[in-house]
Amino acid sequence: MTQDPVPPEGHLRPTTGASLAIVAVSGLVLGWLLRPVMVRLTGTAPYVTWAQALALVFVAAVLAYVAWHTWQTIQVQRRRLPGNRAVNRLVLARACALVGALAAGGYAGYAVTWLGDPSELADERLLRCGVAAVGGLLMMIASLVLERACRVPSEDPGP
Repeated sequence: MTQDPVPPEGHLRPTTGASLAIVAVSGLVLGWLLRPVMVRLTGTAPYVTWAQALALVFVAAVLAYVAWHTWQTIQVQRRRLPGNRAVNRLVLARACALVGALAAGGYAGYAVTWLGDPSELADERLLRCGVAAVGGLLMMIASLVLERACRVPSEDPGP
């Protein structure tokens, strides 16, 4: 007769700053390399639109709302989310934190390539890349807040 294995008591650790930094630096290098590679291959630098930049800001706003709602439910009202919802929000938070760091680094790296460029479109591209990089950073921050909001408060044993 075999005994049912006891599920391990594990704890998920928050997304580390080191992993976010590695992803952001990777994005920075890729963004910095994008312009010279594309100019060599196609003859033109990629164009950053307002839609791209503002989409990151919009996603950050949605994540911030979900984080606030999750915080209110778990921390303030002391209610538990159904298991699948909690896991979905945690996975969403972790994925968006990494994507936000990558986007922030990538757009910042691409913006750096336009610094000091005398072309007439350099300032416009620099501004749009800056807004996109800030949007990626806001997305990462909102995701980290959502990840923290998913923490279940410890049960106090009482006096």
